[in-house]
Amino acid sequence: MTTSKKEKPEDTQVTVIAEQDLSLYLLTKAEIDIAISTAKAFPRSVTTAMEKAISIATVNESVAASCTYAVPRDGKTIAGPSVRLAEIVCSCWGNMNSGARVIANDGKMITAQGVCHDLENNTRYTIEVQRGITKKDGSTFSMDMQAVTGNAACAIAFRNAVYKAVPMAVINEVWESAKDIAKGSLQTLPKRREKVMTYFKEKGVTEKEILTALNVKKVGDIGLDHLYLLGGMKTSFETGEATLETLFRNGEKNGTTDTAATTTVPLTEDHINNTLLNFETAANLTDLYKLKTDIKGNAELQKAFEARRLALTPNVKRETTNGTQSKIVLP
Repeated sequence: MTTSKKEKPEDTQVTVIAEQDLSLYLLTKAEIDIAISTAKAFPRSVTTAMEKAISIATVNESVAASCTYAVPRDGKTIAGPSVRLAEIVCSCWGNMNSGARVIANDGKMITAQGVCHDLENNTRYTIEVQRGITKKDGSTFSMDMQAVTGNAACAIAFRNAVYKAVPMAVINEVWESAKDIAKGSLQTLPKRREKVMTYFKEKGVTEKEILTALNVKKVGDIGLDHLYLLGGMKTSFETGEATLETLFRNGEKNGTTDTAATTTVPLTEDHINNTLLNFETAANLTDLYKLKTDIKGNAELQKAFEARRLALTPNVKRETTNGTQSKIVLP
């Protein structure tokens, strides 16, 4: 007597999951196809997008100042287009899907992923950013601080993804316009200087620390350019890109140096090889200069960076003054 073999429950369950996955795939594909079709049907106007972004970024001095971040690096203050500027440009550029989220937390580092999909050109960029969540004694941040750090990492990842998708020529045009407004005028300098000084003092920063960070001797020496950098520092602090310790105390807190912020880690062979490969695959000067932080004084990397920079440098006609060739400063 023969008996028929019953179907295992597991087989039925696998079939159901496969059908659900197919439905999700078809739904996601349909959403993306419709979004791309709509973007193709209503293409953006680059001129209009830039004009809208500039009008928002320059609506007042406060908004314009938030378009710049500033952080100390090797004894200098480095400024650049901020997360706030990325939000403005992204909203005006149009036909884009963008966002950021935390994708990993191993107890020591938080990893955030920023995504920006230009639907009109069908180009998609994914950027990952890591931020440490351990104190100097090795203990882990509290849950609240981990959430704050995660939000900061997401903001940076979002910014970097947007600046990959939107041409830097557009970003720089909007940023330069915002900088002109952010610096203000000599007539408004005293009032704005007092306002930003009060802001940092209320956060626990002393007047001496502010003056040292700006490399000036007294408050009266703080000019328009200094005030512009202070505004960038304020933005960096508010978006979580930097702390008051890194901005004004060289990573020091309560008289103790934060070794995580000041110690130089020797470059490994893998790091050097990966950086050399990244130099070779850099498509333009903007992408190349984003890799410059990986050099860290290594002679081999410095030589490779310079060689690639020269290879990517376009043939620009130099203006001459009194028969002397002027120097071109690259970004």
